Amino acid sequence: MPQITSIRSRARALTKTQKLSAACCAGLGVATLAITATPSEAQTTTHEAPAVASAPVTIGNQPAKDVKASITDQMASSMLKAEAIAAKQQAADQAAKKLNAQKAQQAAQKAAQQRSTEQAASRSAERAPVRQAAPKSYANNLDGWIRQSLDIMADKGIPGSYNGVYRNIIRESSGNPMAINNWDINARNGIPSKGLLQVIDPTFRAYHVPGTSWNIYDPVANITAACNYAAHRYGSMDNVNSAY
Repeated sequence: MPQITSIRSRARALTKTQKLSAACCAGLGVATLAITATPSEAQTTTHEAPAVASAPVTIGNQPAKDVKASITDQMASSMLKAEAIAAKQQAADQAAKKLNAQKAQQAAQKAAQQRSTEQAASRSAERAPVRQAAPKSYANNLDGWIRQSLDIMADKGIPGSYNGVYRNIIRESSGNPMAINNWDINARNGIPSKGLLQVIDPTFRAYHVPGTSWNIYDPVANITAACNYAAHRYGSMDNVNSAY
């Protein structure tokens, strides 16, 4: 009995040792297996590497050369599109410049026309309206007859003054336009003196002033013809102080 106990104790002691040895052996065995397996796998990889290197290069599911050609085509298409866009933009710019030039020309023409209109309106406003003078009126009396005759004489360049004409009228006819001399030498010769300034018919016709009546008894025609005669013979009716 005592021997058996010793054996069991010893067996328990050996069992712990064996356990440690077994664990160590197991670890060494695994390492050995790993080292042994590594050359085989490396050799397999070495033999298979050329096959992988000789395979064609692919990108996705397409060969590299096809992808390159596709990229080239895309670049060419993009360049054509860019050129088309640039040409379109250039045409649009030219059209815009042309339109702007037309608008500027139209604006300049409109401004010039407006200035011309304004200048014409300004000139029209500056010019005073021309008013035709109303016909001058004269009184139907001795004063009016003398004044009308003097205006006609001034227009025809016949000299004479109001006082000179008036003085001779009073002496010759006392201001009676229908006066006639039937007793002097002219009357005896059949050509009596007539009118305000006592003019005979031949003298009246010779020195009649255009624009006046041919009636010797007309006051204005009589005065104007007599003053025309006096101007030719005496220089002016103002120089006549007696029968003439």
